[in-house]
Amino acid sequence: MSQPSALVTAAEISRIAGVTRATVSNWRRRHEDFPSPAGGTEASPLYDLEAVRAWLQARGHSAAATPAEELRTLLRLHGAGIATRLLPMVLAAARRSPEELSALTGLSDPELGTQADSAVAALAGAAALTATVHFPPDDAPALRALLRCVRDAGPRAALDVLAERELEESTASGTYQTPAELAVLMARLLPADSIRVLDPACGSGTLLETAAAQGARELYGQDALEVQAQRTAVRLLLSAPDAQVSVATGDSLRSDAYQGTAADGVLCNPPYGDRDWGQDELAYDPRWAYGVPPRAESELAWVQHALAHLVPGGYAVLLLPPATAARASGRRVRAELVRAGTLRAVVGLPAGAAAPLHIGLQIWVLQRPEPGGAERKSVLFMDLSGGREDPASSSRQRSRRAAPDWDELSKRILDHWTAFRAAPDSVREEPGVARAVPVIDLLGDLVDLTPARQVRAAPADVDPAEVARLVARHREKLTRHIASLAEAAGHDVGEPAGDSTREWRTATVSDLVRGGALEILRATPQTKEGSLAKWRAANADRPVLTGADIAHSERASAGLDDLTVETAPLIEEGDVLVRAIPGGQGSMARVADEADAGAVPGRSVFVLRPDPARLDPWFVMGFLEAEDNVAGASTGSTTVHVQPGRLRVPLLSLEEQQRYGVAFRRVHDLRTAARRTVELAQRTADALTAGLTGGGLLPSRAETP
Repeated sequence: MSQPSALVTAAEISRIAGVTRATVSNWRRRHEDFPSPAGGTEASPLYDLEAVRAWLQARGHSAAATPAEELRTLLRLHGAGIATRLLPMVLAAARRSPEELSALTGLSDPELGTQADSAVAALAGAAALTATVHFPPDDAPALRALLRCVRDAGPRAALDVLAERELEESTASGTYQTPAELAVLMARLLPADSIRVLDPACGSGTLLETAAAQGARELYGQDALEVQAQRTAVRLLLSAPDAQVSVATGDSLRSDAYQGTAADGVLCNPPYGDRDWGQDELAYDPRWAYGVPPRAESELAWVQHALAHLVPGGYAVLLLPPATAARASGRRVRAELVRAGTLRAVVGLPAGAAAPLHIGLQIWVLQRPEPGGAERKSVLFMDLSGGREDPASSSRQRSRRAAPDWDELSKRILDHWTAFRAAPDSVREEPGVARAVPVIDLLGDLVDLTPARQVRAAPADVDPAEVARLVARHREKLTRHIASLAEAAGHDVGEPAGDSTREWRTATVSDLVRGGALEILRATPQTKEGSLAKWRAANADRPVLTGADIAHSERASAGLDDLTVETAPLIEEGDVLVRAIPGGQGSMARVADEADAGAVPGRSVFVLRPDPARLDPWFVMGFLEAEDNVAGASTGSTTVHVQPGRLRVPLLSLEEQQRYGVAFRRVHDLRTAARRTVELAQRTADALTAGLTGGGLLPSRAETP
């Protein structure tokens, strides 16, 4: 009995055919000729891939899957290792015409393997693509999928799919890709004449590719993961064919592939928090010109590795975690970097600028000293972390991690950096944002290089009149909010029910949906390539309402960049908006008003649309957010999610619903007024404290002891 060609799950069939899992289930039930399971279990059956393809082709579904999805499926079926072997084939395929690629897919399995062997052998000596690769006939299906992906979706799409598969199989963690906008900013911090650029932890090659776009013509990269080194090599050979490219595999700290190589510039987003970086075996390494980095300071090892590979006067730009600037264990190395004039700038970025998204990373700009060069007397600090936004904004607004406005952020950073490079001793300061700090002021006990601490306005920069005006504005707003809170608290919302609590029959939200009294709407995850771009193009200017916006009574705060969906409903006035993830402080639900209309619900928001002739929205909202109701409709252990169909609503007449609706609206107004009053009271207190301690305010004579 012959063995099946390859086994696929129902989920993989859905991706191959470009349909949903439910459609595949319907096919299995409704079509007697649907292929029988060839393996797996009754609960999770597996099907012969070729039998499925034949069945789909007979019904016109064989070409529905995107080339990238088909490649992903074939990679899983072929097991570990094949993705790395296929990486050089992306470059080989990119050098063929679409007609040639189509002809290759039509070859027999042995012929295709032979052609692929020859194509990869011809690349020997190109960057990191030096290993001998052999493709047996069993690899033919994956090779064909790769060729079709390169032909129809482009080499970059195929390259990303291969790397994605290998990184999933890798045991390495903490691998973050540098956002393209941040890569451009880092590359522009290098001098424009930086021809030779090195990235010793190159990852996917984003920084080196960006450097090439800025004019670099000699590109050097190294990465500990072979798949990342080869990915970078292919990416650079595709995007910068005229550049000299060299990419090596290995740990740059322990096994430096470029000893003796001096670059004009170094760009690097190194791994963070690595306590096993080789401190013991590298204790006497000549790279540690500024002191041996402690075991907990791997980032300072990467800083000195970068400096060791610069020509005199060359610049290094590294993306580092904020702890590098302040940890006590690294203060001696930081002091030497500052004392030698090597550290030129530290920039605090907002949280969300790059992964890990929950912290605000920092850009360090360093310059290798030049023999006989000018003395460097100051370091430029910039704090763009968002910690000094408009004090009138809410705490929720100040803590958001939405993607920054890269155009504005980059312009501010580059303007200050350009001015500092031109005249470091007379740079214009921007109080609270940018300041050139004398070296002598940084050499304290801690050598704390945190930008937010270094750009604080000095007492001489404080305008007492402006401080007083700010406090007065806060107090005026607080007084108005206290009056609004008192008004909201003064409404007589409820009265005793009698000798016992009232009881009623209830229906689940699912029952109401089946009865046509209610709809449940939600954003649909992306299922096909291209559908996301199409949907975004049609809704480009719409804000996205998140679960946190509901919790904190805020307007839609996110943008479409934060939402990866194929389609989503638009919120209408009167919709009941429910958070999908309960817990924490704040509201669980709210009724959409005119200002919410037209926004897009985020992935963590359910939209319940009641029939106004049968259900009052405020009545529905009030009962849906009751603690017991939410608890009974929630599932999960680590992350709890609300199942909206399980929420229950009393069966009352519309007249009674409306009475409850008025009461629930009063309660909602009270909760919102209380939250905003507390936030404004805290900001007012903060402004008063800052004014008194900063010298902008004096104690009032009316408040005598």
